[in-house]
Amino acid sequence: MWRSWVTGSRNRRRKKTCVFIMTPPPLRSCLGFLLKVSGSFSVSRNKLVAQAAALPHLHHLRKTMHYIAEERGRPHSPDYRIYFKTSEGKYVSPFHDIPLIAELEQDNDVPAKKPKRNEKEVLFNMVVEVPRWSNAKMEIATKEPLNPIKQDLKKGKLRYVANIFPHKGYIWNYGALPQTWEDPKHTDAETSCCGDNDPIDVCEIGTQVCFPGQVIQVKVLGILAMIDEGEMDWKVIAINAQDPDAKNLNNIEDVRKSRPGHLEATVDWFRKYKVPDGKPENQFGFNGQFKDKDFAVEIIKSTHEHWRALVQKQTNSEGIECKNISCCESPLKCSADEARDFVQSAPAFGSPHPVSPDVDKWHFV
Repeated sequence: MWRSWVTGSRNRRRKKTCVFIMTPPPLRSCLGFLLKVSGSFSVSRNKLVAQAAALPHLHHLRKTMHYIAEERGRPHSPDYRIYFKTSEGKYVSPFHDIPLIAELEQDNDVPAKKPKRNEKEVLFNMVVEVPRWSNAKMEIATKEPLNPIKQDLKKGKLRYVANIFPHKGYIWNYGALPQTWEDPKHTDAETSCCGDNDPIDVCEIGTQVCFPGQVIQVKVLGILAMIDEGEMDWKVIAINAQDPDAKNLNNIEDVRKSRPGHLEATVDWFRKYKVPDGKPENQFGFNGQFKDKDFAVEIIKSTHEHWRALVQKQTNSEGIECKNISCCESPLKCSADEARDFVQSAPAFGSPHPVSPDVDKWHFV
């Protein structure tokens, strides 16, 4: 299904383009506002955390505004996965089946007909992979069926980001925009670097600490062009649309004025976070300066088009698993039964593995 939406281009001209949202009516059935991102949600989330501390199995199913995150395996182990399903119980891919553009709320399974807007602004869905202040490097498993969230491995060991003084873990809620892909065969005209073969990353700077597998709606504010070992690795700066500060933050300059030092800390974090692992500092395009909202949206649109070519088999998949449930123009669809059988074959959810005390070590670089 195609939807029209209007945004500024890199040269700030207004133009009309199309966003490819391949979500049939069954997928759009949502949980409504069972858990709101503000107010009652905060209370519910705190209560959930407190309960889970005493009864870890309560973490097994976690409801978000539109989807249910289902945990499998044991946290902090290589077999741990977070799968996604709709309120109808249909398992979906957070990479391919969750729409890029947030939909209006719906009732009685009637599909929404317009993108969700906040003060006339189009909102994007964000899949949260890593909560702020945590260290486990969680990410969408792009090369596995249904693309669950898992903890990254390197040389057989689970990856945790180092604490670079004065920071503790990630300094924002970190995640990705669904239905986007940074094509490793596409050379960016501005930086002359190719994509990193992943969905585009998002740093959500709101006041709430999210949880892995949460799907939130965000306002895009700007973007940072990080170059990771020669690959283009864009970092979208956004804020949860339900955050109390969202109404006051509408572009990257608002962040700079209202949160002194936050953007500088973001550049510093991305520059140094791999140094404790023996790697060189990361580099940046545009001399490490953040680009504005219009530029960011153009980059998002470009990665969305690359994703669309990916699921339609118009480009080499580069090892990406493109099976999906709802992309109606994709030749790579799988049935709901096949998806369910795959998830149910995964290890049952269990108690977390212990985490090494070294994860809490502070590094001075």
